[in-house]
Amino acid sequence: MIKGINHKGFHVVDMERSLDFYCNKLGFMKAFELNHPNGEPWIVYVKVADGCFIELFYGGTEGVKNRADHICFEVDDIYETADQLKKRGVALEDEISQGRALNHQFWVLDPDGNWLEFMEMNPESLHMKS
Repeated sequence: MIKGINHKGFHVVDMERSLDFYCNKLGFMKAFELNHPNGEPWIVYVKVADGCFIELFYGGTEGVKNRADHICFEVDDIYETADQLKKRGVALEDEISQGRALNHQFWVLDPDGNWLEFMEMNPESLHMKS
């Protein structure tokens, strides 16, 4: 019945700053925008992959978020991904590590303090065996 995760939503303080981060630094693509029923700008969708989006909502407030509230992007090569992000000016919040499920990951913060996890799946991980 459930096919996968379609999107993750974040409220953002500065839409242009967030679009620069997600599109220019992470390499995703702005897909489309929706206006609120009252006509005001409401949501900008950023395409991560086919059928997978990030919803950026206008009207966020400054503040650091809890790391448990995050989105995780699966990557083919964790070291190459980290190198590319560093070259684009994205700071890693911690270095690449192997998690308890055996996958390798690192974390970054977006301009609004939302946690983003990048993970390379280990064929022996619990994720791959489930």
